[in-house]
Amino acid sequence: MEAKKSAKADLENKKGLFIEIGLVVILAASLVAFNMKSYDMSELDIQQRVAVDELEDIIIQTQEETPPPPPEPEVPEVTTELVIVENDAEIENELGVLDVGDDANKEQETFVPVQIEEEQEVEEEEIFAVVEEVPTFVGGEDALYKFLGESIKYPAAARDNGIEGRVYVRFVVEKDGSVSNVRVLRDIGGGCGAEAMRVVKSMPKWKPGKQQGRAVRAEFNLPVNFTLQ
Repeated sequence: MEAKKSAKADLENKKGLFIEIGLVVILAASLVAFNMKSYDMSELDIQQRVAVDELEDIIIQTQEETPPPPPEPEVPEVTTELVIVENDAEIENELGVLDVGDDANKEQETFVPVQIEEEQEVEEEEIFAVVEEVPTFVGGEDALYKFLGESIKYPAAARDNGIEGRVYVRFVVEKDGSVSNVRVLRDIGGGCGAEAMRVVKSMPKWKPGKQQGRAVRAEFNLPVNFTLQ
C-alpha cells in the first residue's frame, strides 16, 4: 500500500513561497553589499579631502625681509660765537687769509694782449687789353721774328705728321717789361703750342705799354708760324 502524505507535510504547495523568500533575501543582500561599497568610497573620498586640506594648511608663505635703511649721519650743529672786543685789540686771522698790500699787486705780471697784424690784401693792378701805347719788342718786329726763328725747335711729332700752321699765344707785358700769364689761344697740335709757350717765356724784356703817359700791365697776342722747309 502506498503511504499517503498529509496536506501539511506536502511541500509542493509551499514551493512558490520559498522561491519568493529566497529572492527577497538575495535582493536584500545585494542592497546591503551596494550600500557598503558606496560608503567605503565616500569615506575614502572624505579622508583624501581631509588630508589635502591639512597639507594646504601646513604651507607657510614667506616674505623677503627688507633690511632697515642705515641711520643718517648726525650733522653737528654749527654755532657762531660772537666775541666783543675793544677797538685797540688785535684780532687773529682764524680763516688763514693773508692780508696783502699793494706790493703783491705790483708783482703780478701785466697782461699784454697779442696784436695780430692783419695781412694787407695786395690789390692786383688792372690789366689793359687796349692801351694808348702798345708794348713792343726791343728792336721792333724784325728783331722779334728773328728771335722766334732762331729759338723755335720744330716738334718731331709735328714734323713726322706734316703739321704746319699758326699758333696764337697771349701773354701780359708787365710794367717792368717782363712777360707773364703765357697761355695758348689756338693750337695746331703735334706739340707746336707747347713749343710756342716755351719760346715766349724765354723772351727778353719788352718795352711796356703806356696809358696816360705811365707804364701799365697790358695784354699782347702773338702769332707764331710753324712752316716745314
